[in-house]
Amino acid sequence: MSTTRNPDSTGSPGTAAATGSPAGAAATAPRPRGGGDARAGRRVRQVRELGILLALVLLIAVTTAVNPGFLAAQSVRDLLLGATLLTILAVGQSLVLITRNVDLSVGSVMGLSAFAVGTLFVAFPGLPTPVAALAGVAVGTVCGVVNGVLVAAARVPALVVTLGTLYMFRGIDFWWASGRQINAADMPDGFLGLGRVTLLGVPLPAVVALLVVLAAGWYLRNYRSGRELYAVGSEPQAARLSGIPVDRRVFAPFVVNGALAGLAGVLYAARFGTLDATVGTGMELEVVAAAVVGGVAIFGGSGTVYGAALGALLLSTIDAALPMLRVDSFWQQAVVGLLILVSIGLDRLLAVRTARRLRGGGSRGA
Repeated sequence: MSTTRNPDSTGSPGTAAATGSPAGAAATAPRPRGGGDARAGRRVRQVRELGILLALVLLIAVTTAVNPGFLAAQSVRDLLLGATLLTILAVGQSLVLITRNVDLSVGSVMGLSAFAVGTLFVAFPGLPTPVAALAGVAVGTVCGVVNGVLVAAARVPALVVTLGTLYMFRGIDFWWASGRQINAADMPDGFLGLGRVTLLGVPLPAVVALLVVLAAGWYLRNYRSGRELYAVGSEPQAARLSGIPVDRRVFAPFVVNGALAGLAGVLYAARFGTLDATVGTGMELEVVAAAVVGGVAIFGGSGTVYGAALGALLLSTIDAALPMLRVDSFWQQAVVGLLILVSIGLDRLLAVRTARRLRGGGSRGA
């Protein structure tokens, strides 16, 4: 029998347990409403993502009414560029969160990759842009491998591992930089132009972010290994007993997340052109917030990269809109914190309701 489930289905610990063991199969086989629960989970997830989209539209409408220049061409371009890095990082973080893990080192990985790219251009002025970009992604991938090995092979809690590597990678960055700063003059115009190129009026980095979202969403929905990430996040032990290679499924998202953090570092270097050892500091919490606000359950097993992308766009829009609405910076942070708490509360409520249905609690009051 299949041990995976639809990535849009609700993520509760009881889901994988019910589908991944003989006892669970016996309990759920005669119950026809199991498919209804999956459909209900998909509807709830879609409604939640639609709610994020509506909140985004409402925020833009209110801000535009107060300041019509908010939707000027340059403002929209700046908004898309501002959301690009957060979107790419949120996609990678979502893959890790779905497996019931977390990666707190993404900001440090992005900073290390960005500085590596700048250093290569300083050392080799004629270096082709694609080679430097691949080198930046490779640095991020190596960092992801380190995290993945420690979490999947050594089985150390991801929170502890990535908190440690956050400081380790940042320390390497500070040692490497040694107080130096790399400026735009040290990098070729062709590379810096990547942050200014547009396709049909859309900045190239934003197009790259969109492609990353679509590719990750396609993988999670259409590949067995992608769907198995949800089973691992719902109930790792049940997934292991069902024959899913849990360690490999946990390892891979960390590697992909590291590669995407490296890609974000490359795009950061191309856009801003000024690099030092502080690039990406504090970014990790904003990345986790974007994924959680977008509906990716912090408890694992649920969520989509599309929702994470919407969450990243919403947080970026809040950062850009609230100052125009003359809202104090304290309240800006408070709004983001409230969104996180509401998102976590909704995830827990949904998990409890689904667990009750799978236990046969009946449809009333469930």
